[in-house]
Amino acid sequence: MTTMETRTVAVCELSQLIPGRGVAALLPDGRQVAIFLTTDGECHALSNIDPFGKAAVLSRGLVGESGGQPFVASPLLKQRFDLRTGVCLDDESVVIRTYPVHIVDGVVHVSS
Repeated sequence: MTTMETRTVAVCELSQLIPGRGVAALLPDGRQVAIFLTTDGECHALSNIDPFGKAAVLSRGLVGESGGQPFVASPLLKQRFDLRTGVCLDDESVVIRTYPVHIVDGVVHVSS
């Protein structure tokens, strides 16, 4: 039986994040993640790749909330993705990967 090892990667200081805006980070295996700090202080990470536009742009998307769901809207075609689940709010058949986020001593860590 093979098990996948979970790695935690320090990506930035929490103080560098601006509520309502995203930043991109590169994981050691080459995957890009978009990290968001919401205005209520929650930190979320999801794939930076827009599955519709096929570009690494979600970190530059607009952050908002709809029905209590925090989302990021892609800057390309404006599809909205739930920051907690990765589900596209405009086409629920599309889901992007989310990553667990932990804050340790003021540093944002992403589990990959």
